[in-house]
Amino acid sequence: MKNNLKPKGLAMSMIFEAESANYGEGVGNVASLKKLTRDKGEQYTYISRQAIRYNISEQLGEELATVKAEGSGEKKVIQFSEEATIRDYPEIDFFGYLKTAKNTGGKKRTAKVRLSNAISLETFKGDLDFLTNKGLADRIDENMNIAQSEIHRSYYRYTIVMDLDQIGVDEVYSIELDDEEKIRRVNKLLDTIAFLYRDIRGRREDFKPLFAIGGVYNIKNPIFENVLDVKDNRLVVKQIEGVMFDSIKEDTSCGLIEGKFSNDNEIKEKLNALTMPEFFNGLKSKVKDYYEGK
Repeated sequence: MKNNLKPKGLAMSMIFEAESANYGEGVGNVASLKKLTRDKGEQYTYISRQAIRYNISEQLGEELATVKAEGSGEKKVIQFSEEATIRDYPEIDFFGYLKTAKNTGGKKRTAKVRLSNAISLETFKGDLDFLTNKGLADRIDENMNIAQSEIHRSYYRYTIVMDLDQIGVDEVYSIELDDEEKIRRVNKLLDTIAFLYRDIRGRREDFKPLFAIGGVYNIKNPIFENVLDVKDNRLVVKQIEGVMFDSIKEDTSCGLIEGKFSNDNEIKEKLNALTMPEFFNGLKSKVKDYYEGK
């Protein structure tokens, strides 16, 4: 890491469209979506950051870190192995680790890539899917089983913030990777996010962004996390413009997949939207410049 450079963070907020992508505890024979309640009782479904992290790790195309069960009986804890370090495993380089050991404080690394929950931008109306196994039951002339599952299709938004100056650096194990490897890992992560998906209940839900905004900044703040919104199928551009301070404006770009939002022309005119490949390639270029000290 080059000490003469200011610390940098890559912050990016995105909107994607998906259906029924994260379930919680069921109630009776009803599978319940994960939800939160706001204001006057409106419910919004969400996809947990843990679920998104799992999908990113799974689709990163890198070897997953080795784990072990520590402790005994009911107190067993599954954690990363002692020999699993950031040198070999980008997963724990990005998302951190906690390794406990008896009679010690253990070893820990905080996440250098932080995710928010993906929260729906449209309210949940209580829709239910009626499920049976009639096809199988009919084969043996048995009564079918009946279940219900909550369903919700919506736009979702989530944010990712990367601590660029700490990726590839672990003081606990005295490891620092070379700049080329840091660039490779961040680029691989960006490629994964650009085509992210989630397998759930026989479906493959597409999480690739329809709109994305962000950049590489001297601050590590999730700048656009609370201002991305969609009303009447229109991206609310005014809210985004409201946080476009002079200190970040020059470093910010956005990507748009045309044809989903009703105000594509406004987005392109006021936010200078790029195509999604151009947006991600621009981020990769900024990451490369940072690590190479340009």
